[in-house]
Amino acid sequence: MADQPLLQLDNVTAGYGDAVVLHGISLTLPENGSLAVLGRNGVGKTTLLLTIMGYTQLRTGRVLWRGQDMSRMPPHRRATQGIGWVAQEREVFPSLTVEENLTVASRPGPWDMAAVFKLFPRLSERRRNMGNQLSGGEQQMLATARALMTNPALLLLDEPCEGLAPVIVDELIAAIKLLLADRRVAIVLVEQHTEVALELTADAIVLERGAVAHAAPSAQLSQDAATLERLVGLRVAATP
Repeated sequence: MADQPLLQLDNVTAGYGDAVVLHGISLTLPENGSLAVLGRNGVGKTTLLLTIMGYTQLRTGRVLWRGQDMSRMPPHRRATQGIGWVAQEREVFPSLTVEENLTVASRPGPWDMAAVFKLFPRLSERRRNMGNQLSGGEQQMLATARALMTNPALLLLDEPCEGLAPVIVDELIAAIKLLLADRRVAIVLVEQHTEVALELTADAIVLERGAVAHAAPSAQLSQDAATLERLVGLRVAATP
């Protein structure tokens, strides 16, 4: 069906071993959609991404990909289905060059070496450098570019701006905007910079104690100072 969601979580409860972290999570992401996942530290944001990738223990509910149940599908199969993952730790290969980091993940599609170098010109300049010779910001760009080289339909971004210099954050934000404008990939973004996350995405959810405490269009939530302060701890300055 033309209006079939790209990704759907239906009453998902999940965690690690005996520990349950997510409680009854339901969400829907359309093709080429964009979703911000917000909340204070420790509420389950990264666990939600790991559950989409298949790295947690699913206790109840279903994870659907284009209408098909992939709840029991292993992570490597989900990657081949079209889910790209950019971990908070970046996890670039330190002993491979930038080019080698990219080619090792390459799959056919519009995102090739030329395309990612156009998106991240810094990587083109560093193409012969080893992964461990890059700055933290350059490693983040490389991790994102490597995920794009798999030509995903969905890109999961976990705190891409964390700990980076403002100039690098600006470059990453610009790249994400270009990705969304291109409308070839959907994005789920976990980001502590709440204003940035809401500016970039169409929709947002806020997690609290592993459950969805609030869901709204991003533009609407960005104007809801009371909810942001209550659930995220973000104080929005009053307009003079």
